[in-house]
Amino acid sequence: MSVSYWLGVDTGGTFTDFVLLGDGEPRIHKVLSTPSAPEQAILQGIAELGLKDAMAAGQLAIVHGTTVATNAALEGKGARTVLITNQGLEDILRIGRQNRAELYNLTPTPPPSMLDTVNVEGSPARLDARGKEVIPLSDADLRQLVEKVLAHQPQSVALCLLFSYLNPAHEQRIRQALEAAGLPVSASHAILPTRGEYERGMATWLNAWLAPKVADYLQRLQQATDPAPLAIMQSHGGTIASDQAAGLAVNLLLSGPAGGLAAARRLGEQLRQPRLMTFDMGGTSTDVALLDGDLRLTQQGHIGPYPVAVPMVDMHTIGAGGGSLAYVDDAGLLHVGPHSAGADPGPACYGRGGNQVTVTDANVVLGRLQPDFALGGSLTLDTAAARHAMKTLASQLGLGVEETAEGVLALANEHMTQALRVISIQKGFDPANFALLSFGGAGGLHVCALADNLGMRSALVPRRAGVLSAEGLVYAPRKREQLQALPDGADDTALRERIGTLQRQGSAELIREGVGAEQIQHHVFVDMCYQGQSSVLQVPWQPTVAAREALFHDAHEVRFGHRLALPVQQVNIRVQSQATRTPPAQPPLPARTGEAIRHTRLPGVDQHVAIYHRDTLGPGQTIQGPALIAEAVGTTWLAPQWQASVDAQGHLLLTRPGT
Repeated sequence: MSVSYWLGVDTGGTFTDFVLLGDGEPRIHKVLSTPSAPEQAILQGIAELGLKDAMAAGQLAIVHGTTVATNAALEGKGARTVLITNQGLEDILRIGRQNRAELYNLTPTPPPSMLDTVNVEGSPARLDARGKEVIPLSDADLRQLVEKVLAHQPQSVALCLLFSYLNPAHEQRIRQALEAAGLPVSASHAILPTRGEYERGMATWLNAWLAPKVADYLQRLQQATDPAPLAIMQSHGGTIASDQAAGLAVNLLLSGPAGGLAAARRLGEQLRQPRLMTFDMGGTSTDVALLDGDLRLTQQGHIGPYPVAVPMVDMHTIGAGGGSLAYVDDAGLLHVGPHSAGADPGPACYGRGGNQVTVTDANVVLGRLQPDFALGGSLTLDTAAARHAMKTLASQLGLGVEETAEGVLALANEHMTQALRVISIQKGFDPANFALLSFGGAGGLHVCALADNLGMRSALVPRRAGVLSAEGLVYAPRKREQLQALPDGADDTALRERIGTLQRQGSAELIREGVGAEQIQHHVFVDMCYQGQSSVLQVPWQPTVAAREALFHDAHEVRFGHRLALPVQQVNIRVQSQATRTPPAQPPLPARTGEAIRHTRLPGVDQHVAIYHRDTLGPGQTIQGPALIAEAVGTTWLAPQWQASVDAQGHLLLTRPGT
């Protein structure tokens, strides 16, 4: 069987997006998400795209960005899990780093946590800081430990012992015994083999807690789409075969958003614009990130209150999207988000029974979303319902309907502007040196306002921006990131041996997916720090210690503004193994010049506004604001003083002349 079609599927809180390649011009589609069973929306979209026969013949390759792990973590709906650690360290995850949300409250009330209900068992075995056995794991101790775990009737087990990243022997014995008893086990030496008991333990517990639900979902989806090859996006921007992903739930926490950043990186390469600030506004939330040549990864991410130390794209998420609800509090102040109308009933303008104002309703009231624009490709907007909901909110504020709508948008824009400041100004980057890349179903309506707020001179609204995350999934490389902690004093010979081992592991996993060995590329990095530091910086591998240390000193000075006269420690080796996907090429944009379909007046705009269908625009065409540029999966509001040029691929390059 040979693959003829490539389908990217991005499941969001409101819509499930589809992009199909392989049939000439890319085809796009949206359906409302089905949160209780996400595979139902996926199968509905496949059927509506007419792909059931191709799927049954194995001619359809599916790449999926899923929110199942994320939603389960945020909603506290993981599996019943037992944690195994060393005796005397049973409280390590509850104690954490002892950070307090209220610094000066001497008697704080700890917030409720899923960790409060976790059963913990301690193993008497112990290793020292070099990985040498201090207290052996006897057969009797192992049998007793297994009996205690089974008594809790768990659905999953998390196993995290001291210094197992240097010597996994004890964890391996315990895992084998528990798996023989029929229990799925997440072992820390396989999930995150590096120092930091708390972060390593949290990553292992999260994986064990989420894995059964993720595995169940992926199994249902794989059975429903068999024999089509199914790959899943990981949090670091590369994909993994679904059968391998089932046991790595902690690596899928940013599965969906990572697809958008994969597309952003590809777009930056095409446009020779490597410095991008991305802004992905969907129906439920907005994700922002910064690209400076390549994806920025972090090992200090969070999901809700939980730290996640596995590699993931460095992204900031807020509860502000097109479906974010606007309301007035008891003091008479207007708020927008973080709660959302979701897919059902959705914004009032969907005509599905929603009666609360959302950001989308504000755009409808102000005319930036026109009644005949098809939202999501199928929903016709109900302007009367949006105005009715806005009138109710306006009466609470003592304002007019249009004034209230402007206030809703201004507040939503400020929330998103602040999020963009977090990933740029607060990390030492000047937004004026970047272009703002807008995507997501609602992004184009706000891109000019956010660029103005940040003093940015240029912005991009890519073709098919409303489904860019789904499109990015198709182009994302198949990738593995292998990590190994280093013992103190490891010389270059030992490092090269470990690098070779990690490269072989990465290659073996990719070859299992059908990747040819000649397609695989390896990139090696070293995590380093000054002696005594707990945080690390990642530098590319260099053949000598002196060269690596020089890169580290430079990186430390760029990140923190100074360098120290202290010894430098090599902490971890990281190997990225990946193979680039080559889906069918897209046809070039035909030569044409689209005319405005009509002109209209909008509240708060003192000029006539031209309205264009984006599908009619041709390369080289320039449009002056104010204007609306509509397509099936999104609308771009080109504000006054801004202009948009269409490039050869159909992307909109926005600039503000004179700035």
